[in-house]
Amino acid sequence: MPPANKTKRGSNSLLWDLLTFDRLVTGPVIHFIYWAGLGVVALFGFSVVGAAVGLALKEPGVGSLLLAFPVLIAGLLVAGALVLLWRAFCEFYVAIFRISEDLRALRQTSDADHAAFLARRQAQPAEAPASQD
Repeated sequence: MPPANKTKRGSNSLLWDLLTFDRLVTGPVIHFIYWAGLGVVALFGFSVVGAAVGLALKEPGVGSLLLAFPVLIAGLLVAGALVLLWRAFCEFYVAIFRISEDLRALRQTSDADHAAFLARRQAQPAEAPASQD
């Protein structure tokens, strides 16, 4: 839960948050890396299609087509698997950093509860120990 006294943030506050790691930029960076990785996988997919077409056009006849078709199918399956693996990899990093943010919030709540407990304890008058007869 965000603090109630938060005011409008300026550019100085944003710079300070970035310099002190109070605000993590990992989320947007991971999104950029994800799309860049998908671009690399797409280039791989296009190269597989080009290789299959090149194999088919290399020699006239059915033999080159019989070789090109499995290359095309296998390459596209590998590209699909790479897309899924890349997505899982990026989601793993996002989950790790969200866990980190959640732990930070839990730590702040715990520290605030502990400070309130100590303040209540100091505010109570000291009780005299009961004498045992």
